[in-house]
Amino acid sequence: MSNETLQKIKIGISSCLMGEEVRFDSGHKKNTYVTETLSEYFEFAPFCPEVSIGLGIPRETIRLVTVDDEVHCVGTKSPDLDVTKELYQSADDQKGWHAELSGYILKKDSPSCGMERVKVYKSAEKGSMAEKSGIGLYAKRLMENFPHLPIEEEGRLSDPRLRENFIQRVYIYARWQKMEHEGFTLAGLQAFHAQHKYIFMSHNQNLGRTLGASLANSDKDIDTLALEYLGLMMTLLKSIATVKNHVNTLQHIQGYLKNDLDAGDKEELRATIEDYQKFLLPLIVPITLLRHHFRRHPKGYIENSYYLKPHPGEMMLLNHI
Repeated sequence: MSNETLQKIKIGISSCLMGEEVRFDSGHKKNTYVTETLSEYFEFAPFCPEVSIGLGIPRETIRLVTVDDEVHCVGTKSPDLDVTKELYQSADDQKGWHAELSGYILKKDSPSCGMERVKVYKSAEKGSMAEKSGIGLYAKRLMENFPHLPIEEEGRLSDPRLRENFIQRVYIYARWQKMEHEGFTLAGLQAFHAQHKYIFMSHNQNLGRTLGASLANSDKDIDTLALEYLGLMMTLLKSIATVKNHVNTLQHIQGYLKNDLDAGDKEELRATIEDYQKFLLPLIVPITLLRHHFRRHPKGYIENSYYLKPHPGEMMLLNHI
């Protein structure tokens, strides 16, 4: 685990979030958390689908409109400007480099890039009512093409738990891609599961058990088994890890030390986990204390677990949850 590569993971991102002046008004929406913090850990691949399909800078704004019970993307001033097919095609045209990504950060509310709750107007008429029920068309096709790819909007990254969830999914998905590149084996899948078992436990204990059981006695071919495992794993990881589940996970790991610690150390560890449960300490504190004890009393299974030894990019988040 200590030898895990520190090579930056490749992430797709809406160009405007990187400060590129590609918006309809020739402006940008630079996100400093992305450019100043996440850039230390991720290699960003900026892309603007609206520019890619030939819309100029500056340009007429576009919006999602219901046309004959289907969602189209049309000009706000020129309803005849319909770029629906072009935006879908743009996502399809990028599939080659999309396949190399381990995550994607999208611009919220965008008719091309919005991940959810994008305004959809009832008609192209001026003053038409809108509902926040849509998905940007480029984003929609991206998610259809890569249903397991970790995707998040920049606005939601301001929430520490959503941010932690996204970044953790990115790192786990990147490790999965590495295993896929090397070739799936049952032993490899079982080792992968063991390394992530406690992360899964902190998200959803029942699904975590189901995930482990899927590898126990399967007669499916390895590629089918791996695909089913990936789907269930990424569903599990979308569940936000809760304090309650973290406490259960920490206590479970603590059990490995029951014969190694004296009464004082046991009480200190118990009190630290309890203070985390009461929101008096961040998660990094009990994790750091457990790591200290396992350095003195090594356990092979724990040594291989990513829960106590996250990548530095994940580690920085534990101060905030």
